[in-house]
Amino acid sequence: MNTTLTPVSYDILLEKLTYGGEAMGRLPDGRAVFVPFGLPGETVCVRLVQDKQSFARGELLEILTPSPERIDPKCKHFGKCGGCHYQNLSYANQLQAKTEILRDQLKRIGKIENPPLMQMIASPLEWNYRNHIQFHLTAEGKPGFINSKGNSVFPIEECHLPETGIDSFWRELQFESNKDIERVSLRAGHNEELMVILESESPETPELEIEADVSVVHLFDEHPVVIAGRDHFVVSILEKDFRVSAAAFFQVNTKMAEKMVELLLARLPVTPSSTLLDVYCGAGLFSKFFAPKCKLVIGIESSESAGEDFAFNLDEFDNVELYEGAAEEVLPALTGRLDSSTFMIVDPPRAGIEKQALDAIIDIKPQFIAYVSCDPATLARDTARLIHGGYSLQEVTPFDIFPQTYHIESISIFKNT
Repeated sequence: MNTTLTPVSYDILLEKLTYGGEAMGRLPDGRAVFVPFGLPGETVCVRLVQDKQSFARGELLEILTPSPERIDPKCKHFGKCGGCHYQNLSYANQLQAKTEILRDQLKRIGKIENPPLMQMIASPLEWNYRNHIQFHLTAEGKPGFINSKGNSVFPIEECHLPETGIDSFWRELQFESNKDIERVSLRAGHNEELMVILESESPETPELEIEADVSVVHLFDEHPVVIAGRDHFVVSILEKDFRVSAAAFFQVNTKMAEKMVELLLARLPVTPSSTLLDVYCGAGLFSKFFAPKCKLVIGIESSESAGEDFAFNLDEFDNVELYEGAAEEVLPALTGRLDSSTFMIVDPPRAGIEKQALDAIIDIKPQFIAYVSCDPATLARDTARLIHGGYSLQEVTPFDIFPQTYHIESISIFKNT
């Protein structure tokens, strides 16, 4: 329970960056205080916005002693917008900070004394790398973002994260109001093909006039209604095309998706007699590259739209199966038909692998597991469980898929010992 806050400010020395985009310091009573947009080594004045028994969160009021590493942010909205966290750091320092945060999570949560951490794979693009961006609408119907406090939407004049095709288009969006439209997404595919996705809680299709040649899809309860163009777009990865539906997940940094595929192909020693289990397979990004190399590829996916994309994208192969359902329900049913030649790729959501699914993975005993993670904390938790289940952690390679933000993607390779 929060205690009553008093309008007291504190001068705090910030010690280190923590996962979530905040810098940590200590209050006079010794409790940790987490401060957005601060940097290690800075003395800052903060006002508490959350005051718990064991920790607090502070709002940055003034930088009393700036870090020599601090740089001017590129975007005028930095500090107000909650989307970017590290525009005040050079890109090289961002990579170093994220690597140390990942190391700390693996040591502290995973209890791994010396994590086998590889050098972080940098993004070829520090800016304009996102093929998917999501807006909320202001009351006046203008595209905006939720502020860093998470309590309101403000209109934006610039954003330096979306690909150039999206960046040159989003300013054309204008709505009469935000009535019935929960979110507006823009997704870019091959040759700057664009799709506008209108998400709402109403089955009634919103009205939108756009002169540009783009696809427009209304999503209600994940059911797409095409207003203009097509219900999907095409993303090209290492010269292979992938159909991606409006509601389906796909990696937002196309160049980095290619680097992830390349690492998996190099690290998983599959043979023509191998079976590959692709858990949380999505539209088939990884399966499509392994299908020509394996005897059998089995995909597991709970999203209906992603499953349809997977079936389309892998249609050319006769050695591919797809199970639609939750991993924790499908995996236990597969334990009897798989042997020690099995390899596994798992790419779970931010919450990590559900415990029942992880127990089934340990029962299946794949020879190698490649764990694609988007959250160091849940990766560290699941790593401890896998090690307890008889696996050794061979290496962890971080990927900077989201420059300027705190997010850390990684691929960990586990071997059955």
